[in-house]
Amino acid sequence: MTGTAPATPSRHRSPSRRAALAASSALALALGTLTVLAAPAGAAPADRAALAARPGDLLDVTLDQLHPTQNAVGYDEVYYKLGRYASDKDQLNGSANKRFDDWCSTNGQGAVAAAPAGATLADPASFTCTIPVGQETAASRAEMKTVVVGPGGELYLTDGHHTLTSFLETAEGGPKLHIRLIVQANWSTLSKAAFWQAMQEHKWVRLVDENANAITVDQLPTRLGLADFHDDPYRSLVYFTRDIGYSVPDDAAEFLEFQWGDWLRRQGVGLPGSYDRTDFASYLGAVRTASQAMSAAPGDTVVSEGATADQLGRLSPWNAGKKPTGGEFGKLSAPITDAKPGKLAYALDFRAKLPAVPACTTTVTGVHNGPLTVATGTTCLVNARQNGPVVVRAGADLVVAGSDVNGPLQAVGAGTVRICGADWTGPLSIVNTRDRLTLAGPGCTPNRFTGPQQLVGNPVG
Repeated sequence: MTGTAPATPSRHRSPSRRAALAASSALALALGTLTVLAAPAGAAPADRAALAARPGDLLDVTLDQLHPTQNAVGYDEVYYKLGRYASDKDQLNGSANKRFDDWCSTNGQGAVAAAPAGATLADPASFTCTIPVGQETAASRAEMKTVVVGPGGELYLTDGHHTLTSFLETAEGGPKLHIRLIVQANWSTLSKAAFWQAMQEHKWVRLVDENANAITVDQLPTRLGLADFHDDPYRSLVYFTRDIGYSVPDDAAEFLEFQWGDWLRRQGVGLPGSYDRTDFASYLGAVRTASQAMSAAPGDTVVSEGATADQLGRLSPWNAGKKPTGGEFGKLSAPITDAKPGKLAYALDFRAKLPAVPACTTTVTGVHNGPLTVATGTTCLVNARQNGPVVVRAGADLVVAGSDVNGPLQAVGAGTVRICGADWTGPLSIVNTRDRLTLAGPGCTPNRFTGPQQLVGNPVG
């Protein structure tokens, strides 16, 4: 094993956490952004860098190299970011679009300094950050996301699933977008079993699904993207209660927002079935109910894993003592028509623009070997591995999300064909789709297709 892991950083780092992370990274700051050591002959350059990385090093990666360490995200948090990234309201208010600030911060370079017309995340040379590469500070490094080098040099993201998924999903992002991450530990020489044991001991993996049911490491997504993650509505709900019902404490717990979400789920507070996630007033009411429940909980209430409400940042009084029309709740309440909409408004505006997806009547997960014929209804491949040809009959629907397919696709006169977040090897023939063909666009995680494509007479959306 190369090096040891630094003290566990928080999901949202406080000043004290920044100090701890800075101390663990002192050697890396002295030596530069990355110290490249010897690596096995024949390894690719990216693999060599990962295998040689030491705790505290900054590792330049592309998003498609990263393996998640959680099963779910809050879709609405990502929708907020995507909605804001696609909006021109930041520019109309005299600022650069938030996507540049987010990228600069995540890359350890502070805030955006300038983003002229035509600037794009895909080309970091097209905009500038306040801190040049090589001049990172302890504070700027503390805003970066973290990664653990696993067996064979595989990279496991331990912080930043929502932020990096937003980068991947935005129009100018994608799987090949570059970002730098801080190495927490290099466990490349461990066996898989020993690696996952260490990850659980350090609480760097969440083996719980979107309904708080236990899962195994084999049920974790293999790559980033909305199509690969499950949606935890309580995780989204907690995101919108930040600085209203709780604030990120010093020495914050790992997966803090998930812990609050699990508590709200057990209390039945803000239950998704009791409010409409597409309606602004209804959703805002759920945020108010949830955040008030968080604030009203006694400070010694055990929320999750032995942590109390006060330890998880319970904010009392509610909304920092401000009226509902003021403070953070007042900001959140601003509609999309406002010059400065709130986060919730951006999220719902983005959600409203997504095409409708037919409900699954048959769901395929895991490994399926042999031909797959979709004759009627809607067949969904969700985090599946299909080995064999896929045929979609006239009027039937196929929805593919976060799956690997090795085989040809033939769809003639299908109702809807939606393929997002797929790694598809084989020819595609999609002809005369009746309702909609979706292979890209907002809310559709980028695909990787290997093989010829015949796309004729399909309404695209």
